[in-house]
Amino acid sequence: MNIAIITAHPDDAEYLMGGTIIKYTNKGHKVTIIVCTNGNIGHPTFTKEKIAKIRTEEAKEGAKIMGAEVISLGYDDEFMPDTRESRLKVLNALRSIKPNVVFTLHPEDYSNADHRVVSNIAIDMSYLQMVKNIETKYNETDNYAALYYMDIPGGVGFEPTDYVDITDVFHKKKEALLKHKSQAVWMAKTGAVNEEFTRNMEIQSAFRGIQYQCQYAEAFIFLNKYPRAVSKNLLPQYL
Repeated sequence: MNIAIITAHPDDAEYLMGGTIIKYTNKGHKVTIIVCTNGNIGHPTFTKEKIAKIRTEEAKEGAKIMGAEVISLGYDDEFMPDTRESRLKVLNALRSIKPNVVFTLHPEDYSNADHRVVSNIAIDMSYLQMVKNIETKYNETDNYAALYYMDIPGGVGFEPTDYVDITDVFHKKKEALLKHKSQAVWMAKTGAVNEEFTRNMEIQSAFRGIQYQCQYAEAFIFLNKYPRAVSKNLLPQYL
């Protein structure tokens, strides 16, 4: 099975669903992460060009730990455009993957505009990937992909429909997130975390674990809307 994950920033996938990615790839499924922006403002001292290069490499390193691949679209951090060009780039990337399942950010995500813009583009383009008369480099797909929303950073206002127990792979999720070394510096500078870069992620995973009655879990919302796939048995524990 092919899984596409459409994110705004280079570390979103590791933070919000790294354990689920590992569960998929451990079972032989192909996971590709489409990273829409290059994260080029995410450092207190480096130039935009330098941090963009660093974060692109960190994304590849994190994906390698998870057994996934990365497609980087390269838009400026915090200025992700919702345009015909950006939509076609996402659509083309999706068609290159031919996903059975798409994961993306929630349309009412936290106060980061990139997350909300990427969510809207992902929802629309994953629906249109079958439409032949929208031309891209790669041909249209043969099926609608099922779609899940990833959790929201901090979890506020997110009411999950599904969970994945990631207890057995949590250490590997943490290892993948820590490949984003530049963000440990950035988060400490902005006060977004109190101790280490992974602290908030661990707390959120533990909280979702309480809800799912395990040690660590990741949470999702299934988009149950016609004519997308209506089966919810597409998460790794069912495969």
